[in-house]
Amino acid sequence: MYSTIEMTKEDRLARLTLNRPDSMNAMDDVMMKELADAFESLKTDKDVQVLIIQGAGRAFSAGGDIKKMMDPESPMDIGEVMVDVSRLAKALYELPQITIASIHGAAAGLGFSVALGCDIILAEENSKLAMNFIGIGLVPDGAGHFFLKERIGVPLAKQLIWSGDVLNGKLAKDKGLVDELVPDGQVAQASDMLAQKFLNAPIAAMLASKKILHTQKLNELEDVLRMESEQQVAMRRTEDHLEGITSFVQKRKPTFIGK
Repeated sequence: MYSTIEMTKEDRLARLTLNRPDSMNAMDDVMMKELADAFESLKTDKDVQVLIIQGAGRAFSAGGDIKKMMDPESPMDIGEVMVDVSRLAKALYELPQITIASIHGAAAGLGFSVALGCDIILAEENSKLAMNFIGIGLVPDGAGHFFLKERIGVPLAKQLIWSGDVLNGKLAKDKGLVDELVPDGQVAQASDMLAQKFLNAPIAAMLASKKILHTQKLNELEDVLRMESEQQVAMRRTEDHLEGITSFVQKRKPTFIGK
Protein backbone atom coordinates (compact mmCIF):
# COMPACT_ATOMS: atom_id res chain seq x y z
CA MET A 1 0.00 0.00 0.00
CA TYR A 2 2.86 2.38 0.86
CA SER A 3 6.35 2.59 -0.63
CA THR A 4 8.17 4.82 1.90
CA ILE A 5 6.45 3.88 5.16
CA GLU A 6 5.09 0.72 6.74
CA MET A 7 2.09 0.47 9.03
CA THR A 8 1.15 -2.62 11.00
CA LYS A 9 -1.62 -3.19 13.50
CA GLU A 10 -1.59 -5.53 16.48
CA ASP A 11 -5.05 -5.42 18.07
CA ARG A 12 -5.31 -1.92 19.60
CA LEU A 13 -1.69 -0.95 18.81
CA ALA A 14 -0.52 0.43 15.46
CA ARG A 15 3.11 0.87 14.48
CA LEU A 16 4.15 3.29 11.73
CA THR A 17 7.73 2.96 10.47
CA LEU A 18 9.45 5.58 8.33
CA ASN A 19 11.10 3.30 5.81
CA ARG A 20 13.77 4.95 3.67
CA PRO A 21 16.73 3.65 5.68
CA ASP A 22 19.29 4.23 2.91
CA SER A 23 18.65 7.99 3.22
CA MET A 24 18.17 8.04 7.01
CA ASN A 25 14.42 8.25 6.39
CA ALA A 26 14.72 11.67 4.76
CA MET A 27 11.26 12.78 3.70
CA ASP A 28 10.67 13.22 0.00
CA ASP A 29 7.36 14.26 -1.55
CA VAL A 30 6.18 10.63 -1.67
CA MET A 31 6.78 10.04 2.03
CA MET A 32 5.08 13.29 2.99
CA LYS A 33 1.97 12.33 1.03
CA GLU A 34 1.99 8.79 2.41
CA LEU A 35 2.32 10.04 5.99
CA ALA A 36 -0.61 12.40 5.46
CA ASP A 37 -2.68 9.56 3.98
CA ALA A 38 -1.74 7.19 6.82
CA PHE A 39 -2.57 9.67 9.58
CA GLU A 40 -5.86 10.58 7.92
CA SER A 41 -6.79 6.89 7.70
CA LEU A 42 -6.11 6.49 11.44
CA LYS A 43 -8.43 9.40 12.26
CA THR A 44 -11.40 7.15 11.51
CA ASP A 45 -9.94 3.94 12.98
CA LYS A 46 -11.99 3.13 16.07
CA ASP A 47 -10.02 0.00 16.93
CA VAL A 48 -6.51 1.42 17.32
CA GLN A 49 -5.85 3.30 20.58
CA VAL A 50 -2.04 3.69 20.60
CA LEU A 51 0.29 4.56 17.71
CA ILE A 52 4.09 4.19 17.83
CA ILE A 53 6.04 6.15 15.19
CA GLN A 54 9.59 4.94 14.56
CA GLY A 55 12.33 4.95 11.93
CA ALA A 56 13.92 2.02 10.11
CA GLY A 57 17.70 1.67 10.06
CA ARG A 58 19.98 4.02 11.97
CA ALA A 59 17.73 7.08 12.40
CA PHE A 60 14.23 8.30 13.12
CA SER A 61 14.34 10.83 10.26
CA ALA A 62 16.97 13.22 8.94
CA GLY A 63 14.20 15.64 7.86
CA GLY A 64 13.32 16.84 4.39
CA ASP A 65 15.21 15.25 1.51
CA ILE A 66 17.54 18.09 0.46
CA LYS A 67 19.05 16.15 -2.44
CA LYS A 68 15.55 15.57 -3.84
CA MET A 69 14.88 19.32 -3.51
CA MET A 70 17.84 19.95 -5.83
CA ASP A 71 17.19 17.12 -8.29
CA PRO A 72 16.66 18.74 -11.73
CA GLU A 73 15.16 15.54 -13.11
CA SER A 74 12.25 15.37 -10.64
CA PRO A 75 12.12 18.54 -8.53
CA MET A 76 9.64 18.64 -5.67
CA ASP A 77 6.81 21.14 -6.23
CA ILE A 78 7.00 23.20 -3.03
CA GLY A 79 3.34 24.26 -3.26
CA GLU A 80 2.11 20.66 -3.50
CA VAL A 81 4.59 19.51 -0.85
CA MET A 82 3.35 22.09 1.65
CA VAL A 83 -0.23 20.92 1.16
CA ASP A 84 0.80 17.40 2.20
CA VAL A 85 3.01 18.68 5.04
CA SER A 86 0.05 20.63 6.42
CA ARG A 87 -2.23 17.63 5.98
CA LEU A 88 0.08 15.30 7.89
CA ALA A 89 0.64 17.76 10.76
CA LYS A 90 -3.07 18.51 11.22
CA ALA A 91 -4.06 14.84 11.01
CA LEU A 92 -1.32 13.86 13.47
CA TYR A 93 -2.56 16.43 16.00
CA GLU A 94 -6.17 15.27 15.58
CA LEU A 95 -5.48 11.54 15.93
CA PRO A 96 -7.84 9.77 18.35
CA GLN A 97 -4.94 7.64 19.57
CA ILE A 98 -2.13 8.19 22.06
CA THR A 99 0.91 8.80 19.85
CA ILE A 100 4.44 7.81 20.88
CA ALA A 101 7.56 9.01 19.03
CA SER A 102 10.30 6.39 19.38
CA ILE A 103 13.56 8.18 18.53
CA HIS A 104 17.00 6.77 17.85
CA GLY A 105 19.69 8.43 15.77
CA ALA A 106 18.69 11.69 14.11
CA ALA A 107 15.33 13.43 14.37
CA ALA A 108 15.85 16.62 12.42
CA GLY A 109 13.83 19.23 10.57
CA LEU A 110 10.45 17.89 9.51
CA GLY A 111 11.31 14.61 11.23
CA PHE A 112 11.64 16.52 14.51
CA SER A 113 8.34 18.34 13.83
CA VAL A 114 6.59 14.97 13.47
CA ALA A 115 8.14 13.75 16.72
CA LEU A 116 7.09 16.95 18.52
CA GLY A 117 3.55 16.42 17.26
CA CYS A 118 3.30 13.19 19.22
CA ASP A 119 1.83 12.98 22.72
CA ILE A 120 4.89 11.30 24.23
CA ILE A 121 8.50 11.44 23.00
CA LEU A 122 11.01 8.72 23.94
CA ALA A 123 14.61 9.22 22.84
CA GLU A 124 17.88 7.38 23.26
CA GLU A 125 20.66 9.17 25.15
CA ASN A 126 22.83 9.76 22.08
CA SER A 127 20.07 10.56 19.63
CA LYS A 128 20.46 13.87 17.79
CA LEU A 129 17.50 16.25 17.71
CA ALA A 130 17.49 19.49 15.73
CA MET A 131 15.05 22.05 14.37
CA ASN A 132 17.68 22.84 11.75
CA PHE A 133 15.70 24.57 8.98
CA ILE A 134 17.69 27.76 9.59
CA GLY A 135 20.82 26.10 8.20
CA ILE A 136 19.28 26.11 4.74
CA GLY A 137 17.51 29.44 5.07
CA LEU A 138 14.03 28.05 5.75
CA VAL A 139 11.44 28.23 8.53
CA PRO A 140 10.18 25.15 10.40
CA ASP A 141 7.19 23.43 8.82
CA GLY A 142 4.99 20.50 9.75
CA ALA A 143 3.63 22.77 12.54
CA GLY A 144 7.10 22.95 14.06
CA HIS A 145 6.35 26.47 15.40
CA PHE A 146 3.10 25.29 16.99
CA PHE A 147 4.46 22.07 18.50
CA LEU A 148 7.56 23.79 19.90
CA LYS A 149 5.50 26.58 21.46
CA GLU A 150 3.17 24.03 23.02
CA ARG A 151 6.10 22.18 24.60
CA ILE A 152 8.54 24.89 25.67
CA GLY A 153 6.93 28.31 25.12
CA VAL A 154 7.68 31.13 22.69
CA PRO A 155 11.06 32.43 24.00
CA LEU A 156 12.73 29.00 24.02
CA ALA A 157 11.06 28.05 20.74
CA LYS A 158 12.61 31.11 19.07
CA GLN A 159 16.03 30.29 20.49
CA LEU A 160 15.88 26.72 19.20
CA ILE A 161 14.58 27.73 15.75
CA TRP A 162 17.08 30.54 15.30
CA SER A 163 20.11 28.57 16.49
CA GLY A 164 19.38 25.29 14.72
CA ASP A 165 21.40 23.63 17.49
CA VAL A 166 21.75 19.85 17.49
CA LEU A 167 20.82 18.45 20.92
CA ASN A 168 21.61 15.02 22.28
CA GLY A 169 18.87 13.13 24.08
CA LYS A 170 19.87 14.29 27.55
CA LEU A 171 20.02 17.97 26.63
CA ALA A 172 16.72 17.69 24.77
CA LYS A 173 15.12 16.19 27.87
CA ASP A 174 16.57 18.94 30.06
CA LYS A 175 14.91 21.50 27.76
CA GLY A 176 11.53 19.71 27.91
CA LEU A 177 11.66 18.42 24.35
CA VAL A 178 11.79 14.74 25.33
CA ASP A 179 9.59 13.01 27.90
CA GLU A 180 11.59 9.89 28.59
CA LEU A 181 15.29 9.21 28.08
CA VAL A 182 16.41 5.63 27.49
CA PRO A 183 19.82 3.98 26.99
CA ASP A 184 21.04 3.59 23.42
CA GLY A 185 19.54 0.58 21.68
CA GLN A 186 16.55 0.32 24.02
CA VAL A 187 14.01 2.79 22.68
CA ALA A 188 11.98 0.20 20.77
CA GLN A 189 11.56 -1.95 23.87
CA ALA A 190 10.76 1.08 26.04
CA SER A 191 8.16 2.28 23.53
CA ASP A 192 6.46 -1.11 23.47
CA MET A 193 6.35 -1.19 27.28
CA LEU A 194 4.87 2.30 27.43
CA ALA A 195 2.27 1.40 24.79
CA GLN A 196 1.20 -1.64 26.84
CA LYS A 197 0.99 0.53 29.96
CA PHE A 198 -1.46 2.83 28.16
CA LEU A 199 -3.44 -0.10 26.74
CA ASN A 200 -3.80 -1.53 30.26
CA ALA A 201 -5.05 1.82 31.62
CA PRO A 202 -8.53 3.42 31.29
CA ILE A 203 -7.40 4.75 27.93
CA ALA A 204 -10.85 5.88 26.75
CA ALA A 205 -10.80 8.58 29.44
CA MET A 206 -7.25 9.58 28.46
CA LEU A 207 -8.26 9.94 24.81
CA ALA A 208 -11.30 12.01 25.82
CA SER A 209 -8.98 14.42 27.66
CA LYS A 210 -6.68 14.58 24.65
CA LYS A 211 -9.61 15.52 22.43
CA ILE A 212 -10.73 18.27 24.83
CA LEU A 213 -7.22 19.75 25.05
CA HIS A 214 -6.46 19.52 21.32
CA THR A 215 -9.80 20.61 19.86
CA GLN A 216 -9.60 24.07 21.39
CA LYS A 217 -6.20 24.60 19.68
CA LEU A 218 -7.19 23.59 16.15
CA ASN A 219 -7.84 27.11 14.85
CA GLU A 220 -4.40 28.21 16.03
CA LEU A 221 -2.80 25.14 14.45
CA GLU A 222 -4.50 25.85 11.12
CA ASP A 223 -3.29 29.47 11.22
CA VAL A 224 0.28 28.34 11.90
CA LEU A 225 0.18 25.80 9.07
CA ARG A 226 -1.10 28.44 6.64
CA MET A 227 1.63 30.89 7.64
CA GLU A 228 4.34 28.22 7.54
CA SER A 229 3.27 27.26 4.02
CA GLU A 230 3.30 30.88 2.82
CA GLN A 231 6.69 31.60 4.36
CA GLN A 232 8.26 28.35 3.21
CA VAL A 233 7.27 29.09 -0.38
CA ALA A 234 8.71 32.62 0.00
CA MET A 235 11.93 31.43 1.65
CA ARG A 236 12.52 28.86 -1.09
CA ARG A 237 12.97 31.81 -3.48
CA THR A 238 15.67 33.53 -1.41
CA GLU A 239 19.38 33.70 -2.18
CA ASP A 240 20.13 32.46 1.34
CA HIS A 241 18.14 29.27 0.77
CA LEU A 242 19.96 28.54 -2.49
CA GLU A 243 23.28 29.12 -0.72
CA GLY A 244 22.16 26.94 2.19
CA ILE A 245 21.27 23.87 0.14
CA THR A 246 24.23 24.33 -2.23
CA SER A 247 26.69 24.50 0.66
CA PHE A 248 25.02 21.50 2.29
CA VAL A 249 25.50 19.36 -0.81
CA GLN A 250 29.04 20.68 -1.30
CA LYS A 251 29.80 20.09 2.42
CA ARG A 252 31.11 23.60 3.04
CA LYS A 253 30.19 26.44 5.38
CA PRO A 254 27.46 28.68 3.91
CA THR A 255 27.83 32.42 3.41
CA PHE A 256 24.47 34.09 4.06
CA ILE A 257 23.66 37.68 3.02
CA GLY A 258 20.17 38.15 4.49
CA LYS A 259 18.35 38.09 1.14
